[in-house]
Amino acid sequence: MKLTLAALLLALPLHASPQDEIAAQVPAAKAILDAWQAKDPVRAEKKVHIVYWTPADREPAPHYRERLGTIMENIRDFYAKEMKGLGFGPMSIRLDYADDGKMKVHVVKGRQPYAKYEVQSGGPIRNECLATLRDAGIDPEKETIVIFCNMSNWDAGKAIISQNSPYYASGSNRQGTAWQVDSPILNLDSLAKKEPRVKDGQYGDISIGRYNSIFIGGIAHELGHALGLPHNEARPDEEAIWGTALMGSGNRRYGEELRGEGKGSFLTLAHGLKLASHPIFCGSVKGIDRPANAVLKDVSLAAEGKAFTYSATVTADPPPYAVLGYMDTEGGDDYDATTCSAVPDASGKFTLEATALKPGKAGVFRVVVMQANGAASSFANASTPFTYPYLVAKDGTVDLSASQARKQLAPLIEAVAKHDMAATASALAAVDAAKPTAAVLEAAKVRAATLSATPAPSAVEEAGSVCRLSEAKPASAKVGWGRPAYNILPESDLLFSCGSRLFARGIYAHAPAVHTWQLGGKWKTLRGSAGLPDGNDGGSCVFVVKADGKELWRTKKTESGTLRSFDLKVEGVNSLELVVEDAGDGKSSDWGCWFDPELSR
Repeated sequence: MKLTLAALLLALPLHASPQDEIAAQVPAAKAILDAWQAKDPVRAEKKVHIVYWTPADREPAPHYRERLGTIMENIRDFYAKEMKGLGFGPMSIRLDYADDGKMKVHVVKGRQPYAKYEVQSGGPIRNECLATLRDAGIDPEKETIVIFCNMSNWDAGKAIISQNSPYYASGSNRQGTAWQVDSPILNLDSLAKKEPRVKDGQYGDISIGRYNSIFIGGIAHELGHALGLPHNEARPDEEAIWGTALMGSGNRRYGEELRGEGKGSFLTLAHGLKLASHPIFCGSVKGIDRPANAVLKDVSLAAEGKAFTYSATVTADPPPYAVLGYMDTEGGDDYDATTCSAVPDASGKFTLEATALKPGKAGVFRVVVMQANGAASSFANASTPFTYPYLVAKDGTVDLSASQARKQLAPLIEAVAKHDMAATASALAAVDAAKPTAAVLEAAKVRAATLSATPAPSAVEEAGSVCRLSEAKPASAKVGWGRPAYNILPESDLLFSCGSRLFARGIYAHAPAVHTWQLGGKWKTLRGSAGLPDGNDGGSCVFVVKADGKELWRTKKTESGTLRSFDLKVEGVNSLELVVEDAGDGKSSDWGCWFDPELSR
């Protein structure tokens, strides 16, 4: 009996090997891409354009054109090798060449001396390059640009190298920019060498080969970002075969196999799938300006021992050809996010299997839908319905309760966001009829009550045995972004959950924030938890409780997924302050929350 490709995909066992995943998914994805691109094709040879930018008081580093040309060709060959190994054929970037056969480099002289630029100068440097690019017939808003900045300092006598350059990137299927650093010792010929050694300002005493692994690998890595690739780490089963994922810490491992120091870098299947529709790789610009429009329906999450599955039906136009899942563990930004992938069948159904989860850690599962024109749903937007929190116990078992609660409460959340009293009442009745857990039902009632909530008596006036601070009138309240909010968050589809633990009530306290209540010396105990809400993208806070101006409790730096709980004595206290600080790294995304804080007698 001959299995169809769709049947083969469904027949794959759980925990299929990386090779089995490639063998099943790549042909299916290619079939969808090829069919769509073949109908009314629109072909174009889009290229990666190279700029060499140097401050006003510096000349380009020696032999920059020849050195960077061979490096970019090596990176081109790396991507081609990886894409071929994944089964896509030798798809890769295209470079632009001058009439002399060498890589074309657009040289730009900065308007100011070296001392006026720094790591954060990427925007101004790019702006200084725009006129040169446009004069060459290149639209920077529609092309992928790599800007090499002449911002390194090399002391040949002491073999000391340092850099003060922009070194980051971002992009999509339509355009992107990567900022890199050039130096006189950045040279492909040195990649295989263990000697001599150099002293790098960031990486210490390293071989010339390791230096070039880091900085040539960095070019390949940042170029990946300019092409639309996010960070990701290799799963253990991938790492055992191929080494370190390029978009994880693979930028530091690039070419180390030449020195016998490891397996080097590789491109994950998820990112090969993503690049397969990029116009530079596939040569098709059909529908390039059409935005992502994927819709997911019939979403189902289910724990499967030490993994979980995510099933849904996707619809989109242009057609979806791959769905990518990122298991992003708390902390570490997104560098440690492992991946899984699936190809929708003819009806749009797919199942992602999330493995390689880290015991004892919370995380967020992000879903990316890839369409045939290269458009991708945004996995980084925490408020989209493509983001799901999870918790992994120390024994490896998975808790999806917060994500399941979010799914159960979705109609109610939508009705409350629209301030529709009738729809809210109907949605609340539906939640009750479904017989959810007590925690979900309580969260539903509290969310519904926010439409008509009036402050409860102040803590001084409260006559009962418990005072819920999210409902008691504060003496003062100040937050770092937006307005104070109680039992609801500014992104109204987010819940008060942290590390997949759901709370019915909470106080929004974006850093820097201070909430104060007068207690009148009438309460004995303060209990609750603090953290950042599941689904929040990044951010870090420090939480502080003060009683009559004295600190009772202070946390360490707290990142997404980490829950801090407290049980404090407040007997005789007149003034209580809940303070959220920004952890010293800026307040961007510092969505601090106090979960179910309450006083008791």
